[in-house]
Amino acid sequence: MNSTLPHILIVDDELSMREFLELMLKKEGYQVTCAENGRQAIKFIEKNTYDLILCDIRLGDISGLDVLRNAKSVSPHTIVIMISAYATAENAVEAMNDGAYDYLPKPFENKELKQTIAKALNLRTLTEEKKSIDDELKKSLHFNLLVGNSPRMQHIYEVIKQIAKTKTNVLITGESGTGKELIARSIHRESNRSDKPFVVINCGSIAETLIESEIFGYKRGAFTGATQDKKGLFEVANSGTVFLDEIGELSPAMQVKLLRVVQERVFKPVGTNDDVSVDIRIISATNKKLEEEVIAGNFREDLFYRINVVEIKVPPLRERKGDLRALAQHFLDKYSRQSGKEITKISSYAVDLLQKYNFPGNIRELENLIERSVALSNTNIILPDSLSLSIHKRRWIEGIANRRYDIDDVENGVSLDTILEEIERAYVEKAMKCANGNKNTAADLLGISLRSIRYRCNKLGVDKSPD
Repeated sequence: MNSTLPHILIVDDELSMREFLELMLKKEGYQVTCAENGRQAIKFIEKNTYDLILCDIRLGDISGLDVLRNAKSVSPHTIVIMISAYATAENAVEAMNDGAYDYLPKPFENKELKQTIAKALNLRTLTEEKKSIDDELKKSLHFNLLVGNSPRMQHIYEVIKQIAKTKTNVLITGESGTGKELIARSIHRESNRSDKPFVVINCGSIAETLIESEIFGYKRGAFTGATQDKKGLFEVANSGTVFLDEIGELSPAMQVKLLRVVQERVFKPVGTNDDVSVDIRIISATNKKLEEEVIAGNFREDLFYRINVVEIKVPPLRERKGDLRALAQHFLDKYSRQSGKEITKISSYAVDLLQKYNFPGNIRELENLIERSVALSNTNIILPDSLSLSIHKRRWIEGIANRRYDIDDVENGVSLDTILEEIERAYVEKAMKCANGNKNTAADLLGISLRSIRYRCNKLGVDKSPD
């Protein structure tokens, strides 16, 4: 008996009906067990687990409703479909209230019964898969913000737990889009300052002429337009946490002024000689290799050692692919709720497609991809073709020309349309590049007609220039 096939228990006191249902359902590819009365059915249910039970209401000894109740108490996830030649509205309501999936009157159409069983089993599979993913996701969520259960992320969680309640300066390093700010926020939320401000200062986005007044504040009259005193971001963050994002972008002059704040938690607002003291926890982040910046003379060595008491290195997504499914599901749930859609899962084939991509934009790119896919999806599941990869394709295709496709991947499922489109796009783009955009020349290089190259360029969005 193949244990991978759905197992159905038929409960009916009519031998002819049992034999008919057993033959029909075995032809449909199910495992089938028959019980000739309610007591025998209950014994079977207590000893074995069934995916679905098909039970008559009227049995020779006890009611089919008793079998239903027993089945639901022993195995709540087992699907029970009730059948009866004496169907009444009262029986139907009672059966549904007791947990029956459906209620079919005899005589029933064979097609209707088959469809009802297939639909019920399919729903159960989707529910179990969703629950499995949800359980995995719950195990992977830490500090309410970070998703991932890979060894490297587990190490980061342990470091956060160890340092969160200290005042130690922390430097978070990693590529853009890896979630450095989320780690900083997690440290803050786990600290004794969690109910105090968390202030983000992006050192790379504030103009050089404004950054000093923004972070230190200023006094009225300090410069043209300073009509009143203004608190700087450090003062706003007093008793809380300051997150200095992209600290490697600071100018040498600002590095000097920041050094004093890091060392003494003291600074002077623009336009005054009076010191302002603050009680702040400083967390910094960078996508640069600051050690190399120090050697090159672009970053102060003394500041580097002050901010880098504890370093947390965040791995790129390509080095934590084991977290990809949980991350993708997390974003799917987030944007499904926001869009009001009921998209419950990402197919395993779609996940496989994502696993083969290196995500140079890291988690930020994955989030953008899932958000876009949800927005454009018309189904309740993300399939390979549902993935809106168009905005990523240029980077994806960069390595296509040298990629070797393994036909053995078919065993795990592939998207043939995606593979063929990737290859077609790569060759058309290469031909157009070699031909300097001339479609006649590109068509000759590919051995196709001018009409064909025009069609392919238009379909793939490769080139919009005239011939």
